[in-house]
Amino acid sequence: MPTLNQASYAYLASSSLTQESGGHRLALATSGGQSASENLFFFSGFVQHPAVVAQSLLLLARVARTRFYVPPNALAAVLRAAGPVVTSTPEGLRFESFSACCGVYARLDVDASALDIAHQSSGVTNVDVNPPLRHALAAMQSSEPLHLKIGTEALQLSTAQACIIEEKVPLPARWLKGFAETQMLCAGMALRHELQGPALQQFVQALPRTSATRSVMWATRTARSLRLASSPSPGAVCLPGPERLRVLEPLLRFATALNAYGPETDFGSQPLPSAWVLHMPGARLTLALSPEKARGFSGEGATLSLLAGCDAQQDADFLASLLHFEPRIDIANLAHRALLPEAQVTAALSVLAFSGQVGFDLASASYFHRPMPLQQHLLPDQHPRLSDARQLIARAAVTPLAADRYAVQSDQQRYEVLLSDAAPKYRCTCPWFAKYQGTRGPCKHVLAVHIFLDPLQPDGAPQ
Repeated sequence: MPTLNQASYAYLASSSLTQESGGHRLALATSGGQSASENLFFFSGFVQHPAVVAQSLLLLARVARTRFYVPPNALAAVLRAAGPVVTSTPEGLRFESFSACCGVYARLDVDASALDIAHQSSGVTNVDVNPPLRHALAAMQSSEPLHLKIGTEALQLSTAQACIIEEKVPLPARWLKGFAETQMLCAGMALRHELQGPALQQFVQALPRTSATRSVMWATRTARSLRLASSPSPGAVCLPGPERLRVLEPLLRFATALNAYGPETDFGSQPLPSAWVLHMPGARLTLALSPEKARGFSGEGATLSLLAGCDAQQDADFLASLLHFEPRIDIANLAHRALLPEAQVTAALSVLAFSGQVGFDLASASYFHRPMPLQQHLLPDQHPRLSDARQLIARAAVTPLAADRYAVQSDQQRYEVLLSDAAPKYRCTCPWFAKYQGTRGPCKHVLAVHIFLDPLQPDGAPQ
């Protein structure tokens, strides 16, 4: 009988069918042949503004290595090199990172029009930015070419003087929660101020280099620029730890505009997050700041109410199957394709943001798809409040008292939770709510009530 031979084929990416303006685009992955070496990378090309990209990548690396807040009496820690999450889409390249304290989020968007692309497909990876790469970027001359190759397992950066390869690394756990909180908070912001020309540089260079831990300032409009005030007012943008924004200074020579985004404010506003978008030729740098230096984005808890419910999670699982690296997610179109109300789609996108699958771009006021290879079912347990709420449900700690009032037995204490359709949506008699008044997301008792009331939750209240 003839001998049977077996061969194994490995595919470096999935085949895909995407909808474009002129029809559909079919991309088939290969396991060999002449294009095998090219398939190692989902992007290959030169950047048209190498100095802009080089200095911006250095800024992202600096943010990732910086601890803007160090707790009192904390032991000095040696920070490992940390680098960006890199995404390739038809609109260009995106690089994202967090500070070591998770209180600053930085993102560089490089437009496709500012790239000389030899090969591109959609993909995402996360790599370190180690000293050799930083040195190569810092040593670049303004007219020196910069070539990038990006793949699922590595990033290769080439200049006239050096060729550096950075390999894929595990994503820090705190970054996962930080991605969720940042995108949720940015989705609730609006453009408040815009600076151009000399006023832009004067504002950033006048920011303090250091400030007290609890220093919270408010950027308010003047006739031609912005000034820092010590108290909030309508239209002001919160600037907590204003020296954190000064990291933009090395990019000012390229800047054409600086846009300030924030939630709506009034004279009684508490510290709020803000985001600042620096526009440059062919690129923009977004810097989001947590409400206080001592508060990292990973602990805000803005997504917990959604994660406590099964309906939004089920919608999220369904929507994830419809997305394929969309650089801008059209909610109305997605709702039409999914046959779901737009409100449900928005809630489901927030759940996807929690697992790092979706981000929010302030400049285009839209979500974008950024799928990460993560075990999504493990992510909700990363937040202690949600885990504690599920333990309360397991102990049957929630008891209805009256319409929208519930008792929650937590250890030896009994707390009452009041739900409301008007703001604030909930209240609790626990010390957590008394201290934060809902500004850091719901407490575990409120989350337990949400789970208790969820008709799709297997451990919820009987219906």
